[in-house]
Amino acid sequence: MKTILTNKHISIETRKRALLCYIEPVLMYGCEAWTISKQIQNKLEATEMWFLRRILRIPWIAKKTNERVLNEANKRRSLVRTIRKRQATFLGHVMRRGKLEHLVTTGKFEGKRSRGRQKEKLMDGLATWLGPGKVSDILAAVKDRDLWRDMIANALQARHLMMMMILCVA
Repeated sequence: MKTILTNKHISIETRKRALLCYIEPVLMYGCEAWTISKQIQNKLEATEMWFLRRILRIPWIAKKTNERVLNEANKRRSLVRTIRKRQATFLGHVMRRGKLEHLVTTGKFEGKRSRGRQKEKLMDGLATWLGPGKVSDILAAVKDRDLWRDMIANALQARHLMMMMILCVA
């Protein structure tokens, strides 16, 4: 895909669409089951920026900030938001179904806990992304499909507004 993404004769918009159609789905394969820590989130954002720099043919030694690259591409960061949205919709599907996946996701299976600090769970990451609230509140909201859809949309909108405020202040 390097020849397509870095081709000067293809418009930037077409190259961005090729990235969205051919590369991002491969990158996000199985993302519904990922647990995204801060470290993984930083790596995903770095990967997204790397793709944009390749499309715009910006060399590594060029001292351009990520914000300038995003402005040149007329784009905003969307990879982590897309992953979180897919995780939330998948969680709603799994919780309403109520089978084995429900038990695994909520952590209600028998056995001993391992020593040390507990690993971050998918539910913990979604609880912080969706806003203030407990995991039990989220599990209750999942049962109502319309309410769950509204919660996801509001979380996406709130993140977008917060990013716009940060960009305006900077």
